[in-house]
Amino acid sequence: MAQVRVAAAQFFSGTDPVENLALCDGYVRRAAAAGARLVVLPENSNRVRDYGGRDECWRHAEEPSGPFVTGLRATAAELGVHIAVGVDLRGAAEPVVHIASVLIGPDGEIIGVHDKHVLWDYEYTLFEPGDEPYRVFDTGLGRIGLLLCADGIVPDTPRALALLGAQIFCNSLNSRGPDELRVHVPLRAMENRVFHVAANTVGGPELEWPWMGGSQIVAPDGTRLAEADETEPGLIVADIDPDQALDKRMPGVADLFAWRRPDLYGALTAPLDAVPAAAMYGPAPADMPPRPLPVAVMQVSRFRGTEWTVRRALGQIAHAGATGARLGVLPELFCFAPGEVAADPAHAAAVSRDALARIASACADAKVWAAVHLVEERAGEYFSTVHLVDDAGEVAHRYRKTHLTDADRAWASPGDSLSVADTPIGRLGFMIGEEVWVPEAARALALAGAELIVHPVTWTTAEAMHVAATERTEENRVHLVSVNRLDDPAGLGSQVLRADDFVPGQPIAVMRYPTGYWTRPGFEEQLLLELDLRESNDKMMGHHLDPLAKRHPELYGVFTER
Repeated sequence: MAQVRVAAAQFFSGTDPVENLALCDGYVRRAAAAGARLVVLPENSNRVRDYGGRDECWRHAEEPSGPFVTGLRATAAELGVHIAVGVDLRGAAEPVVHIASVLIGPDGEIIGVHDKHVLWDYEYTLFEPGDEPYRVFDTGLGRIGLLLCADGIVPDTPRALALLGAQIFCNSLNSRGPDELRVHVPLRAMENRVFHVAANTVGGPELEWPWMGGSQIVAPDGTRLAEADETEPGLIVADIDPDQALDKRMPGVADLFAWRRPDLYGALTAPLDAVPAAAMYGPAPADMPPRPLPVAVMQVSRFRGTEWTVRRALGQIAHAGATGARLGVLPELFCFAPGEVAADPAHAAAVSRDALARIASACADAKVWAAVHLVEERAGEYFSTVHLVDDAGEVAHRYRKTHLTDADRAWASPGDSLSVADTPIGRLGFMIGEEVWVPEAARALALAGAELIVHPVTWTTAEAMHVAATERTEENRVHLVSVNRLDDPAGLGSQVLRADDFVPGQPIAVMRYPTGYWTRPGFEEQLLLELDLRESNDKMMGHHLDPLAKRHPELYGVFTER
Protein backbone atom coordinates (compact mmCIF):
# COMPACT_ATOMS: atom_id res chain seq x y z
CA MET A 1 0.00 0.00 0.00
CA ALA A 2 1.19 3.53 -0.79
CA GLN A 3 1.84 5.97 1.99
CA VAL A 4 -1.16 7.67 3.54
CA ARG A 5 -1.10 11.08 5.17
CA VAL A 6 -2.99 11.18 8.47
CA ALA A 7 -3.73 14.00 10.87
CA ALA A 8 -4.78 14.61 14.46
CA ALA A 9 -6.31 17.86 15.69
CA GLN A 10 -6.42 19.11 19.26
CA PHE A 11 -8.65 21.88 20.57
CA PHE A 12 -11.24 22.59 23.26
CA SER A 13 -14.96 22.27 22.50
CA GLY A 14 -17.20 24.66 24.42
CA THR A 15 -20.91 24.59 25.23
CA ASP A 16 -22.22 25.56 21.77
CA PRO A 17 -22.44 22.54 19.41
CA VAL A 18 -22.86 24.81 16.39
CA GLU A 19 -19.58 26.60 17.15
CA ASN A 20 -17.94 23.25 17.87
CA LEU A 21 -19.03 21.89 14.49
CA ALA A 22 -17.49 24.92 12.81
CA LEU A 23 -14.30 24.38 14.83
CA CYS A 24 -14.09 20.73 13.75
CA ASP A 25 -14.88 21.62 10.16
CA GLY A 26 -12.06 24.14 10.15
CA TYR A 27 -9.49 21.62 11.42
CA VAL A 28 -10.62 18.99 8.91
CA ARG A 29 -10.25 21.52 6.09
CA ARG A 30 -6.76 22.46 7.27
CA ALA A 31 -5.81 18.79 7.40
CA ALA A 32 -7.24 18.09 3.95
CA ALA A 33 -5.40 21.10 2.54
CA ALA A 34 -2.19 19.56 3.95
CA GLY A 35 -2.94 16.34 2.10
CA ALA A 36 -4.41 14.27 4.93
CA ARG A 37 -6.81 11.49 4.00
CA LEU A 38 -7.67 10.57 7.59
CA VAL A 39 -8.36 13.14 10.31
CA VAL A 40 -8.83 12.19 13.97
CA LEU A 41 -10.65 14.64 16.27
CA PRO A 42 -10.88 14.56 20.09
CA GLU A 43 -13.44 12.83 22.31
CA ASN A 44 -16.71 14.71 22.92
CA SER A 45 -15.89 17.12 20.13
CA ASN A 46 -19.58 17.97 20.02
CA ARG A 47 -19.73 19.58 23.48
CA VAL A 48 -17.83 20.08 26.72
CA ARG A 49 -19.23 18.02 29.58
CA ASP A 50 -20.57 20.39 32.21
CA TYR A 51 -23.51 18.18 33.08
CA GLY A 52 -25.00 17.93 36.55
CA GLY A 53 -26.37 14.42 35.99
CA ARG A 54 -27.58 11.83 33.51
CA ASP A 55 -30.74 13.72 32.56
CA GLU A 56 -28.78 16.82 31.60
CA CYS A 57 -26.24 14.65 29.79
CA TRP A 58 -29.08 13.14 27.72
CA ARG A 59 -30.50 16.55 26.85
CA HIS A 60 -27.19 17.77 25.47
CA ALA A 61 -26.08 14.52 23.79
CA GLU A 62 -26.21 14.10 20.04
CA GLU A 63 -28.46 11.79 18.06
CA PRO A 64 -26.59 9.64 15.51
CA SER A 65 -28.58 11.51 12.85
CA GLY A 66 -28.20 14.87 14.57
CA PRO A 67 -26.76 18.09 13.15
CA PHE A 68 -23.21 17.66 14.49
CA VAL A 69 -22.62 14.23 12.96
CA THR A 70 -24.53 15.19 9.82
CA GLY A 71 -22.41 18.31 9.43
CA LEU A 72 -19.16 16.35 9.64
CA ARG A 73 -20.51 13.80 7.19
CA ALA A 74 -21.04 16.64 4.72
CA THR A 75 -17.49 17.89 5.32
CA ALA A 76 -16.04 14.41 4.75
CA ALA A 77 -17.99 14.02 1.51
CA GLU A 78 -17.02 17.46 0.21
CA LEU A 79 -13.33 16.97 0.94
CA GLY A 80 -13.12 13.22 0.25
CA VAL A 81 -11.52 12.41 3.62
CA HIS A 82 -12.05 9.93 6.43
CA ILE A 83 -12.92 11.44 9.82
CA ALA A 84 -12.81 9.70 13.22
CA VAL A 85 -14.51 11.88 15.82
CA GLY A 86 -15.52 11.48 19.43
CA VAL A 87 -19.21 12.29 20.01
CA ASP A 88 -21.43 11.75 23.05
CA LEU A 89 -24.35 9.87 21.47
CA ARG A 90 -27.77 9.05 22.85
CA GLY A 91 -28.49 5.39 23.41
CA ALA A 92 -31.67 3.47 22.70
CA ALA A 93 -33.62 4.90 25.63
CA GLU A 94 -33.39 7.91 27.95
CA PRO A 95 -31.16 8.56 29.87
CA VAL A 96 -28.58 6.22 28.31
CA VAL A 97 -25.72 8.06 26.60
CA HIS A 98 -22.61 6.45 25.14
CA ILE A 99 -19.22 7.99 24.54
CA ALA A 100 -18.74 7.12 20.90
CA SER A 101 -16.15 7.23 18.17
CA VAL A 102 -17.78 7.72 14.77
CA LEU A 103 -15.80 6.78 11.66
CA ILE A 104 -17.01 8.63 8.57
CA GLY A 105 -15.92 7.66 5.08
CA PRO A 106 -14.91 9.95 2.21
CA ASP A 107 -18.40 9.55 0.73
CA GLY A 108 -19.96 10.95 3.90
CA GLU A 109 -21.35 7.61 5.02
CA ILE A 110 -20.79 6.28 8.52
CA ILE A 111 -18.42 3.33 8.27
CA GLY A 112 -18.73 2.34 11.92
CA VAL A 113 -19.28 3.41 15.50
CA HIS A 114 -17.48 2.25 18.64
CA ASP A 115 -19.01 2.90 22.06
CA LYS A 116 -16.29 3.38 24.66
CA HIS A 117 -15.90 0.21 26.73
CA VAL A 118 -13.78 1.53 29.61
CA LEU A 119 -14.87 4.86 31.06
CA TRP A 120 -12.70 7.26 32.97
CA ASP A 121 -13.83 7.60 36.58
CA TYR A 122 -16.56 10.33 36.67
CA GLU A 123 -17.82 9.16 33.27
CA TYR A 124 -19.46 6.18 34.98
CA THR A 125 -21.83 8.63 36.68
CA LEU A 126 -23.04 10.07 33.34
CA PHE A 127 -22.59 7.42 30.64
CA GLU A 128 -23.06 3.72 29.97
CA PRO A 129 -20.05 1.74 28.75
CA GLY A 130 -20.37 -0.05 25.45
CA ASP A 131 -20.60 -3.82 25.38
CA GLU A 132 -20.71 -4.58 21.67
CA PRO A 133 -18.18 -7.04 20.19
CA TYR A 134 -15.01 -5.46 18.87
CA ARG A 135 -14.89 -4.65 15.18
CA VAL A 136 -12.17 -3.55 12.79
CA PHE A 137 -13.25 -1.59 9.73
CA ASP A 138 -11.85 -2.19 6.24
CA THR A 139 -11.26 1.09 4.45
CA GLY A 140 -9.38 2.31 1.43
CA LEU A 141 -6.64 3.44 3.81
CA GLY A 142 -6.22 0.16 5.66
CA ARG A 143 -7.91 -1.65 8.54
CA ILE A 144 -8.98 0.82 11.25
CA GLY A 145 -9.75 0.13 14.90
CA LEU A 146 -11.55 2.72 17.02
CA LEU A 147 -10.92 3.45 20.69
CA LEU A 148 -11.42 6.32 23.07
CA CYS A 149 -9.09 7.53 25.81
CA ALA A 150 -9.58 5.21 28.81
CA ASP A 151 -10.03 2.31 26.39
CA GLY A 152 -6.28 2.71 25.93
CA ILE A 153 -5.16 3.07 29.54
CA VAL A 154 -5.87 -0.64 29.92
CA PRO A 155 -4.57 -3.22 27.42
CA ASP A 156 -7.72 -5.06 26.46
CA THR A 157 -9.42 -2.94 23.78
CA PRO A 158 -6.24 -2.13 21.80
CA ARG A 159 -5.09 -5.76 22.00
CA ALA A 160 -8.43 -7.09 20.79
CA LEU A 161 -8.47 -4.66 17.87
CA ALA A 162 -4.89 -5.54 16.91
CA LEU A 163 -5.60 -9.27 17.04
CA LEU A 164 -8.58 -8.66 14.78
CA GLY A 165 -6.22 -7.12 12.24
CA ALA A 166 -6.23 -3.38 12.89
CA GLN A 167 -3.38 -1.54 11.17
CA ILE A 168 -4.33 1.92 12.45
CA PHE A 169 -5.75 2.88 15.84
CA CYS A 170 -7.88 6.04 15.74
CA ASN A 171 -8.00 7.25 19.33
CA SER A 172 -10.12 10.23 20.34
CA LEU A 173 -9.09 11.41 23.81
CA ASN A 174 -10.31 13.76 26.49
CA SER A 175 -7.43 13.40 28.92
CA ARG A 176 -6.16 15.71 31.62
CA GLY A 177 -3.20 13.49 32.51
CA PRO A 178 0.34 13.45 31.08
CA ASP A 179 0.36 9.66 30.98
CA GLU A 180 -1.34 9.43 27.57
CA LEU A 181 1.57 11.18 25.85
CA ARG A 182 4.28 9.46 27.84
CA VAL A 183 2.96 5.93 28.28
CA HIS A 184 -0.42 4.79 26.97
CA VAL A 185 -0.39 6.03 23.38
CA PRO A 186 3.16 4.95 22.46
CA LEU A 187 2.89 1.62 24.28
CA ARG A 188 -0.35 0.56 22.59
CA ALA A 189 1.39 1.13 19.25
CA MET A 190 4.56 -0.71 20.27
CA GLU A 191 3.11 -3.77 21.99
CA ASN A 192 0.64 -4.31 19.11
CA ARG A 193 2.90 -3.09 16.25
CA VAL A 194 0.24 -0.78 14.78
CA PHE A 195 0.03 2.90 13.87
CA HIS A 196 -1.66 5.00 16.54
CA VAL A 197 -3.27 8.33 15.66
CA ALA A 198 -4.35 9.99 18.92
CA ALA A 199 -6.14 13.33 19.17
CA ASN A 200 -6.57 14.84 22.62
CA THR A 201 -8.48 17.82 23.93
CA VAL A 202 -6.29 20.74 25.02
CA GLY A 203 -6.89 23.77 27.20
CA GLY A 204 -10.04 24.57 29.11
CA PRO A 205 -10.25 26.01 32.63
CA GLU A 206 -6.73 27.29 33.07
CA LEU A 207 -6.58 27.28 36.87
CA GLU A 208 -8.35 23.95 37.35
CA TRP A 209 -7.30 20.83 35.44
CA PRO A 210 -6.89 21.84 31.80
CA TRP A 211 -6.81 19.10 29.20
CA MET A 212 -3.28 17.98 28.40
CA GLY A 213 -3.03 17.97 24.61
CA GLY A 214 0.06 16.09 23.47
CA SER A 215 -1.72 14.51 20.50
CA GLN A 216 0.51 12.01 18.70
CA ILE A 217 0.98 9.93 15.60
CA VAL A 218 3.08 6.92 16.55
CA ALA A 219 4.58 4.23 14.34
CA PRO A 220 4.48 0.49 15.16
CA ASP A 221 8.05 0.62 16.48
CA GLY A 222 7.22 3.50 18.82
CA THR A 223 8.70 6.26 16.69
CA ARG A 224 6.75 9.47 17.31
CA LEU A 225 6.11 10.65 13.79
CA ALA A 226 4.35 13.81 14.97
CA GLU A 227 3.58 15.27 18.35
CA ALA A 228 1.55 18.29 19.40
CA ASP A 229 2.16 20.78 22.17
CA GLU A 230 0.76 20.05 25.64
CA THR A 231 -0.80 23.48 26.08
CA GLU A 232 -1.82 24.91 22.70
CA PRO A 233 -4.40 23.94 20.07
CA GLY A 234 -2.99 22.62 16.83
CA LEU A 235 -2.87 20.12 14.02
CA ILE A 236 -0.26 17.45 13.37
CA VAL A 237 0.23 15.38 10.21
CA ALA A 238 2.42 12.45 9.24
CA ASP A 239 2.82 9.98 6.40
CA ILE A 240 2.33 6.32 7.25
CA ASP A 241 2.45 3.02 5.38
CA PRO A 242 -0.31 0.91 6.98
CA ASP A 243 1.20 -2.31 5.63
CA GLN A 244 4.11 -1.88 8.05
CA ALA A 245 1.64 -2.93 10.74
CA LEU A 246 1.47 -6.39 9.20
CA ASP A 247 4.99 -7.08 10.51
CA LYS A 248 4.71 -7.93 14.20
CA ARG A 249 8.41 -8.39 14.84
CA MET A 250 10.17 -6.36 17.51
CA PRO A 251 13.83 -6.46 16.41
CA GLY A 252 16.03 -8.26 18.88
CA VAL A 253 13.05 -9.66 20.75
CA ALA A 254 10.50 -11.74 18.83
CA ASP A 255 7.38 -11.66 16.72
CA LEU A 256 5.11 -10.15 19.38
CA PHE A 257 2.05 -12.00 18.13
CA ALA A 258 3.71 -15.33 17.35
CA TRP A 259 5.23 -15.61 20.84
CA ARG A 260 1.85 -15.13 22.54
CA ARG A 261 0.59 -18.07 24.62
CA PRO A 262 -3.21 -18.14 24.21
CA ASP A 263 -3.25 -21.46 26.09
CA LEU A 264 -2.18 -19.57 29.24
CA TYR A 265 -4.63 -16.66 29.01
CA GLY A 266 -7.79 -18.38 30.20
CA ALA A 267 -8.12 -16.04 33.17
CA LEU A 268 -8.65 -13.12 30.77
CA THR A 269 -11.87 -14.65 29.45
CA ALA A 270 -13.15 -16.03 32.76
CA PRO A 271 -16.19 -14.30 34.31
CA LEU A 272 -15.27 -11.31 36.45
CA ASP A 273 -16.23 -13.09 39.67
CA ALA A 274 -14.45 -16.35 38.77
CA VAL A 275 -10.83 -15.21 39.20
CA PRO A 276 -8.85 -14.85 42.46
CA ALA A 277 -8.54 -11.09 41.89
CA ALA A 278 -12.30 -10.77 42.39
CA ALA A 279 -11.59 -10.67 46.11
CA MET A 280 -9.35 -7.65 45.48
CA TYR A 281 -11.69 -5.54 43.35
CA GLY A 282 -12.48 -2.07 44.57
CA PRO A 283 -10.73 -0.30 47.44
CA ALA A 284 -8.81 -2.29 50.01
CA PRO A 285 -11.02 -3.27 52.95
CA ALA A 286 -11.09 -0.56 55.59
CA ASP A 287 -10.02 -3.06 58.24
CA MET A 288 -7.07 -4.44 56.25
CA PRO A 289 -3.91 -3.44 58.12
CA PRO A 290 -0.69 -2.44 56.35
CA ARG A 291 1.23 -5.44 55.02
CA PRO A 292 4.80 -4.23 54.69
CA LEU A 293 7.25 -6.32 52.68
CA PRO A 294 10.88 -5.06 52.77
CA VAL A 295 12.35 -5.86 49.35
CA ALA A 296 16.04 -5.68 48.42
CA VAL A 297 16.95 -4.86 44.84
CA MET A 298 20.24 -6.74 44.53
CA GLN A 299 21.87 -5.18 41.48
CA VAL A 300 24.78 -7.48 40.77
CA SER A 301 25.60 -9.39 37.59
CA ARG A 302 28.48 -11.08 35.88
CA PHE A 303 31.80 -9.33 36.27
CA ARG A 304 35.34 -10.78 36.19
CA GLY A 305 34.09 -14.38 36.36
CA THR A 306 31.37 -16.73 37.53
CA GLU A 307 32.82 -17.42 40.98
CA TRP A 308 33.45 -13.73 41.65
CA THR A 309 29.85 -12.93 40.67
CA VAL A 310 28.27 -15.70 42.75
CA ARG A 311 30.24 -14.56 45.79
CA ARG A 312 28.98 -11.01 45.24
CA ALA A 313 25.41 -12.35 45.21
CA LEU A 314 25.98 -14.29 48.42
CA GLY A 315 27.26 -11.10 50.01
CA GLN A 316 24.18 -9.23 48.78
CA ILE A 317 21.90 -11.84 50.38
CA ALA A 318 23.75 -11.62 53.69
CA HIS A 319 23.53 -7.83 53.60
CA ALA A 320 19.84 -7.94 52.73
CA GLY A 321 19.12 -10.12 55.75
CA ALA A 322 21.18 -7.89 58.01
CA THR A 323 19.29 -4.76 56.92
CA GLY A 324 15.84 -6.27 57.42
CA ALA A 325 14.83 -7.39 53.92
CA ARG A 326 12.36 -10.23 53.62
CA LEU A 327 12.75 -10.68 49.85
CA GLY A 328 15.77 -10.13 47.62
CA VAL A 329 15.71 -10.15 43.81
CA LEU A 330 18.69 -10.76 41.51
CA PRO A 331 18.90 -9.78 37.80
CA GLU A 332 18.27 -11.85 34.70
CA LEU A 333 20.75 -14.79 34.40
CA PHE A 334 22.89 -12.79 36.80
CA CYS A 335 25.99 -15.00 36.87
CA PHE A 336 26.38 -15.54 33.12
CA ALA A 337 27.96 -13.39 30.43
CA PRO A 338 25.77 -12.40 27.47
CA GLY A 339 25.58 -15.34 25.06
CA GLU A 340 27.22 -17.77 27.47
CA VAL A 341 24.10 -19.84 28.16
CA ALA A 342 23.22 -20.33 24.49
CA ALA A 343 26.79 -21.40 23.75
CA ASP A 344 26.67 -24.29 26.25
CA PRO A 345 23.34 -24.73 28.08
CA ALA A 346 24.47 -28.00 29.71
CA HIS A 347 27.41 -26.24 31.34
CA ALA A 348 25.17 -23.32 32.32
CA ALA A 349 22.72 -25.72 33.97
CA ALA A 350 25.55 -27.29 35.98
CA VAL A 351 26.78 -23.86 37.08
CA SER A 352 23.21 -22.95 37.98
CA ARG A 353 22.73 -26.01 40.18
CA ASP A 354 25.82 -25.12 42.17
CA ALA A 355 24.88 -21.43 42.42
CA LEU A 356 21.33 -22.26 43.51
CA ALA A 357 22.56 -24.56 46.28
CA ARG A 358 24.89 -21.88 47.62
CA ILE A 359 22.22 -19.20 47.40
CA ALA A 360 19.74 -21.46 49.22
CA SER A 361 22.25 -21.89 52.03
CA ALA A 362 22.81 -18.13 52.19
CA CYS A 363 19.06 -17.51 52.37
CA ALA A 364 18.76 -19.92 55.28
CA ASP A 365 21.63 -18.20 57.10
CA ALA A 366 20.27 -14.69 56.43
CA LYS A 367 16.60 -15.63 57.02
CA VAL A 368 15.60 -13.97 53.77
CA TRP A 369 13.71 -15.07 50.66
CA ALA A 370 15.36 -14.63 47.25
CA ALA A 371 14.29 -14.78 43.61
CA VAL A 372 17.15 -15.99 41.43
CA HIS A 373 17.06 -16.49 37.67
CA LEU A 374 19.17 -19.39 36.40
CA VAL A 375 19.24 -22.23 33.87
CA GLU A 376 17.28 -25.32 34.85
CA GLU A 377 17.73 -28.75 33.30
CA ARG A 378 14.85 -31.21 33.49
CA ALA A 379 14.57 -34.47 31.58
CA GLY A 380 16.99 -33.30 28.93
CA GLU A 381 15.32 -29.93 28.38
CA TYR A 382 16.60 -26.54 29.49
CA PHE A 383 14.43 -23.82 30.97
CA SER A 384 14.92 -20.16 31.75
CA THR A 385 13.76 -20.35 35.36
CA VAL A 386 13.24 -18.08 38.34
CA HIS A 387 13.65 -20.03 41.56
CA LEU A 388 11.96 -18.57 44.63
CA VAL A 389 14.04 -19.67 47.62
CA ASP A 390 12.48 -19.33 51.07
CA ASP A 391 14.13 -18.29 54.30
CA ALA A 392 14.78 -21.93 55.23
CA GLY A 393 16.77 -22.50 52.05
CA GLU A 394 14.08 -24.45 50.20
CA VAL A 395 12.80 -23.75 46.67
CA ALA A 396 9.22 -22.69 47.29
CA HIS A 397 8.26 -21.99 43.67
CA ARG A 398 9.64 -22.07 40.14
CA TYR A 399 8.62 -19.98 37.17
CA ARG A 400 9.81 -21.25 33.79
CA LYS A 401 9.74 -18.49 31.19
CA THR A 402 6.69 -18.88 29.01
CA HIS A 403 7.30 -16.27 26.27
CA LEU A 404 10.63 -17.03 24.64
CA THR A 405 12.56 -14.45 22.66
CA ASP A 406 14.40 -15.33 19.47
CA ALA A 407 17.60 -15.62 21.51
CA ASP A 408 15.94 -17.85 24.13
CA ARG A 409 14.79 -20.30 21.48
CA ALA A 410 18.40 -21.16 20.73
CA TRP A 411 18.56 -23.09 23.99
CA ALA A 412 15.37 -22.97 26.11
CA SER A 413 12.05 -24.77 26.15
CA PRO A 414 8.97 -22.74 27.13
CA GLY A 415 7.32 -23.09 30.50
CA ASP A 416 3.64 -23.97 30.79
CA SER A 417 2.24 -21.83 33.59
CA LEU A 418 1.68 -18.22 34.64
CA SER A 419 1.03 -19.25 38.23
CA VAL A 420 1.26 -17.13 41.36
CA ALA A 421 3.18 -18.26 44.43
CA ASP A 422 1.02 -17.89 47.55
CA THR A 423 3.67 -17.52 50.27
CA PRO A 424 3.93 -16.28 53.85
CA ILE A 425 5.48 -13.06 52.52
CA GLY A 426 2.74 -12.39 49.95
CA ARG A 427 1.32 -13.55 46.62
CA LEU A 428 4.13 -13.29 44.08
CA GLY A 429 4.00 -13.45 40.29
CA PHE A 430 6.97 -13.63 37.92
CA MET A 431 8.04 -12.29 34.54
CA ILE A 432 11.47 -12.50 32.95
CA GLY A 433 13.15 -9.92 30.75
CA GLU A 434 11.30 -8.98 27.57
CA GLU A 435 8.06 -10.55 28.82
CA VAL A 436 7.29 -7.03 30.00
CA TRP A 437 6.10 -6.45 26.41
CA VAL A 438 3.32 -9.05 26.79
CA PRO A 439 0.24 -7.35 28.28
CA GLU A 440 -1.51 -10.70 28.77
CA ALA A 441 1.26 -11.98 31.05
CA ALA A 442 1.02 -9.29 33.73
CA ARG A 443 -2.78 -9.22 33.30
CA ALA A 444 -3.07 -12.96 33.92
CA LEU A 445 -0.84 -12.69 37.01
CA ALA A 446 -2.91 -9.81 38.39
CA LEU A 447 -6.13 -11.77 37.82
CA ALA A 448 -4.54 -14.72 39.61
CA GLY A 449 -4.15 -12.48 42.66
CA ALA A 450 -0.51 -11.38 42.44
CA GLU A 451 0.36 -8.59 44.87
CA LEU A 452 3.91 -8.17 43.59
CA ILE A 453 5.50 -9.20 40.30
CA VAL A 454 9.18 -10.17 40.42
CA HIS A 455 10.95 -9.23 37.19
CA PRO A 456 14.63 -10.12 36.61
CA VAL A 457 15.54 -8.17 33.49
CA THR A 458 18.17 -6.96 31.06
CA TRP A 459 16.83 -3.66 29.75
CA THR A 460 17.40 -3.35 26.02
CA THR A 461 15.59 -0.03 25.52
CA ALA A 462 14.51 2.87 27.69
CA GLU A 463 10.92 2.28 26.55
CA ALA A 464 10.91 -1.19 28.09
CA MET A 465 11.56 0.40 31.48
CA HIS A 466 9.78 3.73 31.36
CA VAL A 467 6.82 2.82 29.16
CA ALA A 468 6.09 -0.92 29.18
CA ALA A 469 6.99 -1.67 32.81
CA THR A 470 5.29 1.50 34.03
CA GLU A 471 2.08 0.49 32.28
CA ARG A 472 2.10 -3.03 33.71
CA THR A 473 1.88 -1.60 37.21
CA GLU A 474 -0.66 1.06 36.35
CA GLU A 475 -3.09 -1.07 34.34
CA ASN A 476 -3.07 -3.85 36.97
CA ARG A 477 -2.45 -1.93 40.22
CA VAL A 478 0.27 -4.35 41.32
CA HIS A 479 3.81 -3.75 42.58
CA LEU A 480 6.55 -4.50 40.02
CA VAL A 481 10.19 -5.11 41.00
CA SER A 482 12.45 -5.04 37.92
CA VAL A 483 16.07 -5.84 38.76
CA ASN A 484 18.55 -5.12 35.98
CA ARG A 485 21.96 -6.38 34.97
CA LEU A 486 24.94 -4.07 35.26
CA ASP A 487 25.87 -4.65 31.60
CA ASP A 488 22.45 -4.02 30.04
CA PRO A 489 22.53 -2.51 26.51
CA ALA A 490 20.28 0.39 27.50
CA GLY A 491 22.55 1.65 30.28
CA LEU A 492 19.74 1.86 32.85
CA GLY A 493 19.33 0.98 36.50
CA SER A 494 16.79 -1.21 38.24
CA GLN A 495 13.25 -0.01 38.85
CA VAL A 496 10.61 -0.59 41.50
CA LEU A 497 7.06 0.60 40.83
CA ARG A 498 4.43 0.89 43.55
CA ALA A 499 0.78 0.03 43.02
CA ASP A 500 -0.16 3.12 45.09
CA ASP A 501 -3.44 3.51 46.98
CA PHE A 502 -6.01 5.76 45.39
CA VAL A 503 -6.58 8.68 47.77
CA PRO A 504 -9.48 11.08 47.07
CA GLY A 505 -8.17 14.47 46.06
CA GLN A 506 -5.10 13.12 44.25
CA PRO A 507 -3.99 15.09 41.21
CA ILE A 508 -4.83 13.20 38.04
CA ALA A 509 -1.16 12.63 37.23
CA VAL A 510 -0.63 10.96 40.61
CA MET A 511 -3.76 8.83 40.17
CA ARG A 512 -2.50 7.32 36.94
CA TYR A 513 1.29 7.37 37.12
CA PRO A 514 2.81 4.92 39.63
CA THR A 515 5.48 5.98 42.09
CA GLY A 516 8.89 4.77 40.96
CA TYR A 517 12.26 4.12 42.61
CA TRP A 518 15.53 3.55 40.77
CA THR A 519 19.11 2.45 41.23
CA ARG A 520 22.08 3.87 39.33
CA PRO A 521 23.16 2.13 36.13
CA GLY A 522 26.36 0.12 36.15
CA PHE A 523 26.84 0.11 39.94
CA GLU A 524 26.69 -2.93 42.17
CA GLU A 525 24.37 -1.65 44.84
CA GLN A 526 21.40 -2.66 46.93
CA LEU A 527 18.19 -0.68 47.28
CA LEU A 528 15.96 -1.61 50.21
CA LEU A 529 12.31 -0.58 49.91
CA GLU A 530 9.31 -1.34 52.07
CA LEU A 531 6.39 -2.14 49.79
CA ASP A 532 2.95 -2.31 51.35
CA LEU A 533 1.06 -5.24 49.83
CA ARG A 534 -2.16 -3.64 51.02
CA GLU A 535 -1.75 -1.19 48.15
CA SER A 536 -2.05 -4.03 45.61
CA ASN A 537 -5.39 -4.88 47.20
CA ASP A 538 -6.67 -1.41 46.32
CA LYS A 539 -7.57 -1.68 42.65
CA MET A 540 -9.12 1.76 42.29
CA MET A 541 -7.70 4.22 39.78
CA GLY A 542 -10.22 6.83 40.88
CA HIS A 543 -13.60 7.01 42.59
CA HIS A 544 -15.27 4.74 40.02
CA LEU A 545 -12.67 3.04 37.80
CA ASP A 546 -11.27 -0.34 38.80
CA PRO A 547 -9.20 -1.46 35.78
CA LEU A 548 -9.69 -5.14 36.63
CA ALA A 549 -13.38 -5.11 37.60
CA LYS A 550 -14.44 -2.94 34.64
CA ARG A 551 -13.18 -5.40 32.03
CA HIS A 552 -15.45 -7.19 29.52
CA PRO A 553 -14.15 -10.79 29.56
CA GLU A 554 -17.12 -12.02 27.53
CA LEU A 555 -15.68 -10.03 24.59
CA TYR A 556 -12.09 -11.26 24.91
CA GLY A 557 -12.39 -14.60 23.14
CA VAL A 558 -9.85 -13.43 20.57
CA PHE A 559 -7.20 -13.47 23.33
CA THR A 560 -7.38 -17.24 23.68
CA GLU A 561 -7.71 -18.12 20.00
CA ARG A 562 -4.65 -19.55 18.29
